[in-house]
Amino acid sequence: MLKIAVVEDDKSERWILCDFLNKRGYAVVDFESAEDLMKFLENSKVDVILSDLRLPGENGLVLLQKVKSRYPEIEFVLVTAFGDVNTAVEAMKSGAYDYITKPVNLEELLLKLRHLEERFSLVQRLELAETEIKYSRGLIVAESPAMKEVLNLAIQVAPTSSSVLITGESGTGKEVLARFIHERSGRVGSFIPISCAAIPETLLEAELFGYEKGAFTGAIDEKPGKLEMADGGTLFLDEIGEMPLSIQVKLLRVLEDREVVRLGATKVRKVNVRFLFATNRDLEAMVSEGSFRQDLYYRINVFRIKLSPLRERIEDVVPLAHYFLKKFSKELHKDIKGFSDDAISALLLYSWPGNVRELQNVIERACVLCNTEFISRELLFFPQAPESPHMRLQDVEREHIRKVLEMTNWNVSRAAEILGVHRNTLSLKIKEYGLEKRK
Repeated sequence: MLKIAVVEDDKSERWILCDFLNKRGYAVVDFESAEDLMKFLENSKVDVILSDLRLPGENGLVLLQKVKSRYPEIEFVLVTAFGDVNTAVEAMKSGAYDYITKPVNLEELLLKLRHLEERFSLVQRLELAETEIKYSRGLIVAESPAMKEVLNLAIQVAPTSSSVLITGESGTGKEVLARFIHERSGRVGSFIPISCAAIPETLLEAELFGYEKGAFTGAIDEKPGKLEMADGGTLFLDEIGEMPLSIQVKLLRVLEDREVVRLGATKVRKVNVRFLFATNRDLEAMVSEGSFRQDLYYRINVFRIKLSPLRERIEDVVPLAHYFLKKFSKELHKDIKGFSDDAISALLLYSWPGNVRELQNVIERACVLCNTEFISRELLFFPQAPESPHMRLQDVEREHIRKVLEMTNWNVSRAAEILGVHRNTLSLKIKEYGLEKRK
């Protein structure tokens, strides 16, 4: 349902409009002047502004121009007297969605709002579809310098045949990056993922190499392995550090010769496979202790990309949260528009030990519980306690603002964007806390 701001200096007319809209389920906020509305918009959002043309101070046309320059996504409906139609036409040229004349025909107004609802719904569906299509093709949220560097490396290596080793903590998105590389590789075959930790040692070899009928008890028919299935495409071996030594030597042979022999067979099958690997283990240490083959390590570590933990790329938190919000809002058939300011602050203050996977889980849970347009702080569940539980909230906020400002080299506009607040709000906070750029 739309959130509508009514701007009307006549108290009785404002009451009539608000009462009519409230009774039809719309969320309504009302203001006597353009200045009051603009202050409200610094920290809050609306979908539609219904404003009288003649207002004390700045008139409705000036308000329209200001709103469209700062908040182009907000739709604007101008209320005019019959003699102001020329002004209304000018308003349409300035970006107004529509106008309506006084005395307001409430049923006509309702019809316009329903058309706007359909328009918002269509735009949201198109945006979600576009986001999902891009994400499914391997688009990675990359607002932080660390992730932009990762994407730069991935784009450079994607069209080559080089093996790639992706390292990083659990939950940082190693498989997403692997899919990104495959999608841009130009290879016509499939992307075949397999987790070396999820399959028991006794079954992993059969999964990789396939088997012939009768190769072992239960092999009632022949079956190609993942290596054959990835022929012409990409094989992604996740958690390669968990692969048993007995299978490591066989994988090494495939990497060197590009030949596969199924279990129970003698026939050699040639395969054209691009290999991508991922691990959250220290392979160098494993090589030193003898739990990972040195020769295999050298074969897979041709081109290395390290994914930083989410706590070290704070700029990616809010864009990722919005992506997951859209995803789960659609799956749950809810119309959740975003996050409250305190929810955004909480997302940015948390350390995310579980990385992107944990963020996804937190947002999914919040979407399940949310019955309003915006997810509040109370709906966000963080399994790990804050690092400084005895700090006052204002101390946490002050230090976090300082951290983001320093990270952006005191670019207030950029810092405000990361923090999810208006630039003016951040400027007030900087003044309130007496923050200064360190020399």
